[in-house]
Amino acid sequence: MRITPALKHGPILLSLLLNAPELAAQDGGQVHGNFSSDIQYYNEDSAIGAVVLPQKMGANAWANLIYTNGAFEAGGRFESYTPPLAGYPAGLPYSGSGVGFRYARYTMSDLEVTVGNFFEQFGQGMIFRSYEERYLGVDNAMDGIRVKYRPVPGLMLKGFVGQQRLNFANEAVKGPGTVRGFDAEISLSEFFDSTWTSANNLILGGSFVSKYQEDRDPLLELPENVGAYAVRANFTTPKWNLYAEYAYKINDPNNKNGFIYKDGQGLLLNATYSVKGFGLSLGAHSFDNMFYQSDRSAATPFDLNINFLPPLAKQHTYNLPATLYPYATQPNSEWAAQGELFYKWKKGTAIGGKYGTKIALNASLAYSQDTTRLGAVDDTTARKGYRSEFFTPGDRRYFQDINVELRKKVSEHWELALTYLNVAYDIDIIQGKPGKSVIYTDMFILEGLHNFSDRTSLRFELQHLSTKQDQGNWATALAELTFSPHWFVAAMDQYNYIGSPELEAKGQEQLHYPIGSVGYIRGGNRFQMNYGRQRAGIFCVGGVCRQVPAANGLTLSITSTF
Repeated sequence: MRITPALKHGPILLSLLLNAPELAAQDGGQVHGNFSSDIQYYNEDSAIGAVVLPQKMGANAWANLIYTNGAFEAGGRFESYTPPLAGYPAGLPYSGSGVGFRYARYTMSDLEVTVGNFFEQFGQGMIFRSYEERYLGVDNAMDGIRVKYRPVPGLMLKGFVGQQRLNFANEAVKGPGTVRGFDAEISLSEFFDSTWTSANNLILGGSFVSKYQEDRDPLLELPENVGAYAVRANFTTPKWNLYAEYAYKINDPNNKNGFIYKDGQGLLLNATYSVKGFGLSLGAHSFDNMFYQSDRSAATPFDLNINFLPPLAKQHTYNLPATLYPYATQPNSEWAAQGELFYKWKKGTAIGGKYGTKIALNASLAYSQDTTRLGAVDDTTARKGYRSEFFTPGDRRYFQDINVELRKKVSEHWELALTYLNVAYDIDIIQGKPGKSVIYTDMFILEGLHNFSDRTSLRFELQHLSTKQDQGNWATALAELTFSPHWFVAAMDQYNYIGSPELEAKGQEQLHYPIGSVGYIRGGNRFQMNYGRQRAGIFCVGGVCRQVPAANGLTLSITSTF
């Protein structure tokens, strides 16, 4: 009998599961884990262009099982996509069921060794970040060996070698490239211990990462080993936090930069100041030719990313700004800056009133880099791509977000928040929609919370977005009633009422997207059921986004932790 990939690893996970009570009884060992599942049934709905899977139903499920005993830890994750939900994942498709993550780890004194799968990050991730955002379907877990060593207090050394997860087909499928990396970080206050008398601290770090992929291109001579290095410094005081990181990558011809032989670099600067009732944050970064994937011909920008370039834009949680016009970093060419100010008026002051008043101001900008194209189409210098003025903005504005939030508790039972956003959004660049004009929009959001008692509360949101471009105007209303500690019910309607004669002349219809939810929580278990329309849009986590198609139907979500 042929053993399928899912069955090949299945007995290992099943053995751990069946012997969990016995393992837990030996030398104080413990077993813990979690389970989560999202199941969606799809209805036909031509008015919104709803996607309907051939099977009518999609299901994503994950179960983690972890065993710990003293210095030893082992775990695995069983995954199932039968089939995956529409629009999931962000990169290459997933299919089937099997073990997608497994590892063993041992710690002895100051040495930690991990074999199998692991996640890791060097600095802010500019040259290496292995991580998972499950609900985006982003998972570039390493499969190999990682070693961490702390030879003296304050000094941490890390090294690894392995391959990245590419997608899932009854088991985790690895990409063709090999990734190697080393990182060293020293915290001076810990290193010097008693001789360091200052309340301040300086942390210094450096990293080197290299990828290997065989060159099989019949026309070009491509580098098989592509290295990148980064250096960083973090100075902290009781009030200040100053951070800087610079990264450099040697020429890396790939299908995201048109196979040009140009080095890449990035610089990230952040400064924050915080005291009671006041906070200020300023940041800027510049990225030039910094796509870094272990497969130079990766099919999508979500697959096999070695690095992560953090965005300088506020990560909104309200529905309209978070799903219609969110911003994601442009790795090959971006200059960006952001500033944020937080202030709280004290209780008893004219503006603070009885309970105090909070205000948050935020502004972020993103532009192209200032570049000059090199060579003619048939000129060998064209293979150099372009010349750039590093850390200098170009002429094209990608994104602008200026927003202010005012939050106040107005009585013992009521709290209100009012938010205004002004956004400029180059949808051509950000979402890859050529020919679309830049979108200019204003948004107003009112959020309220009313506590009827310690166990019952009502939260509501009223949102409005106005624009003459793209899909026109939107209005959203949300109400959520919570009966602690077990029940909650919610209802939301999004109304695309256009509001523009130009868009209406093109035949765009006014549409409602109602949806209702009910949930039950008990102990470590949570159940939620939704029914209604899902608007096509973008779902983002930490500046990484995926497209979500329009849908109509029933969704059941279950999470459990033990």
